[in-house]
Amino acid sequence: MFKKFSGFNKVVRTMVVVDFFTNSAFGSFAPIFAVFVTNQIGGGSVEVAGFATAVYWIVKSLFQLPIARFLDRRNGERMAFWAMFWGYFLEAFIPLLYFFVRTPMELYGVQALYGFFMAWAVPSWYGIFTRHVDKWRISFEWSLESVFSVGLATAAAAALGGYLADQYGFGVLFIAASIISLAISLLFLSIRKDMLKWSPPQTVTPERQGDKL
Repeated sequence: MFKKFSGFNKVVRTMVVVDFFTNSAFGSFAPIFAVFVTNQIGGGSVEVAGFATAVYWIVKSLFQLPIARFLDRRNGERMAFWAMFWGYFLEAFIPLLYFFVRTPMELYGVQALYGFFMAWAVPSWYGIFTRHVDKWRISFEWSLESVFSVGLATAAAAALGGYLADQYGFGVLFIAASIISLAISLLFLSIRKDMLKWSPPQTVTPERQGDKL
């Protein structure tokens, strides 16, 4: 399977690789995030960790659909590309911001920022991947993303992250996660020209009245 990976189109291949390393970086501390909150933040507790996670998902959910709608109406790859690039690039600084968190409210602020960045990154990533996926192996390439960039990346990172945090502390873990995410996000720039060659098969028009939710 992986021997044939080089045969995939460049856009799909690059997006899968970037997602693998990004998920590995953030997956390294996700399972032990509550430990960081309870041990390193004044007033931190398991409850605070739960609320912090909720803040991320609420902010991401509130913004993602309007952003996705906006990107669809732009009808092109240029806006989607920059939304994806900046979403991933700025997300890379989130682990470093944890160094400056001293109170639960500061943590909630960082989590809200994280959710906002991902609200741009996720729909643009989905749209670009869908448009560039090889049409004769759609199921396989989406499954490759799910298995390789999500499943295996998260599993390996969780085990390694627990070990690094235990041996060297959360500081090393956060710095490593930030450096990896920042460096790998720059790989998107290598496919910019390949992506911008794509043109939509038809113009995206506002939905009919009966199609509105």
